[in-house]
Amino acid sequence: MPANKKLLVLPGDGIGPEVVREVRRVIDWLDRRRQVTFDVEEGLVGGAAIDALGHPCPDRTMEQALGADAILFGSVGGPKWDSLPFEGRPELGILRLRKELGLFANLRPAIVWSPLAQASSLKADLVDGLDLMIVRESTGGIYFGEPRGIETLPDGTRRGFDTETYSEEEIVRVARVAFELAAKRSGRLTSVEKANVMQSGRFWREIVTRTAAEFPSVQLSHMYADNCAMQLASRPKQFDVILASNLFGDLLSDLAAAVTGSLGMLPSATLGAPDSSGRRHALYEPIHGSAPDIAGKGIANPCAQILSFAMLLRWSFGMEEDARLIENAVEKVLSGGLRTADIMVPGAARVGTSIMGEAVVRELDKMAA
Repeated sequence: MPANKKLLVLPGDGIGPEVVREVRRVIDWLDRRRQVTFDVEEGLVGGAAIDALGHPCPDRTMEQALGADAILFGSVGGPKWDSLPFEGRPELGILRLRKELGLFANLRPAIVWSPLAQASSLKADLVDGLDLMIVRESTGGIYFGEPRGIETLPDGTRRGFDTETYSEEEIVRVARVAFELAAKRSGRLTSVEKANVMQSGRFWREIVTRTAAEFPSVQLSHMYADNCAMQLASRPKQFDVILASNLFGDLLSDLAAAVTGSLGMLPSATLGAPDSSGRRHALYEPIHGSAPDIAGKGIANPCAQILSFAMLLRWSFGMEEDARLIENAVEKVLSGGLRTADIMVPGAARVGTSIMGEAVVRELDKMAA
């Protein structure tokens, strides 16, 4: 069994510490029942790091991240820090981690298990069995492009501007990740951009099309981002793997989350390139954000955080059996009728964060008996 995997936990802000606490129960369970030992270290990020050390991602946190085998991330941000200047906001913490660790490929699965089909805003038959993956480029594009800023023009008027820019290398490396995933799934990849109105979109399409020659078993199609959003909201099961830029991937993955019924159910992984030994930096986080409106109330859904840990086991440690065990435990809890507020349906039993986490561990016990 794998042992002594170095894991950095960054709970962050809002509901982050609450949902991460439930993952710690799963980690303890693996230690007791599966003889899998993790060397767990906690660090500061986001608003919590600003309050303690004056920076959203202090150098100490970066040192911890560089030395970790994998990072489990909670969430950052909240109204407490809204008045800070842009360069000091909590969200800059996750951007620094992505950039300095080279975490360029963000994998966001959108899965609808049958027990949750009724929770979607779409008709159940449109989403039941949905299983798609969005691959989002995460270290380039408009979130990192230069120039950017807010300026006053000679006539006294003001303007804000950001730059959408991608190099050929940035597109090729994330496209290869998407093609490799598609080859292991149904062999279908949809690449998304706005080639009709953006030069960067035309370039994206050109490079992805050329890269497709490396993957003859994968059927590549192209779709404009606005059309993709419409199709996700009307016929989501037509997609298998979607490849998109940083901005479009951000928007489309949240839309896909809404289609599934709740942000509280969806995990993500952000991967770097493997080094010569095969080791790669990787960060795992739920996509729901800090949810400051419910923070501290004990009602947040911990499933996305728990499922992010399952992705961590699969992608960073190669622990497929344990990852599936955790995913199956979550599904059994849902099938049993327990629901947090975000996925509540008539006839289900409403529970809070802690009870949902306890229920997952109980199911793990049953399956391991």
